[in-house]
Amino acid sequence: MKMLGGDLVALWGEAASVIWLRTQRIAQGGPEAMAEAGLMVSEKIAAQQDLLGKLATGKLGKTPIAIAANSTRYMLEGVRANRRRLSRG
Repeated sequence: MKMLGGDLVALWGEAASVIWLRTQRIAQGGPEAMAEAGLMVSEKIAAQQDLLGKLATGKLGKTPIAIAANSTRYMLEGVRANRRRLSRG
């Protein structure tokens, strides 16, 4: 449970950063803003499909806590990757 709590806090903080960075990029307008918005939507759809597949095959775990922890960790990895990408410019 400790890892789940820590990952949830990390996800909260990382997501706030990504929201801020994406908002700045999209607010600038233009083709880069449109590309970022499209990427954001496609990433969310792909992540949901991937998580659903993992859930259906038992790859997220067998208990509710394991499923929550593994789902949170999966989302955290994607959000961190986005923060790194968006922070570079």
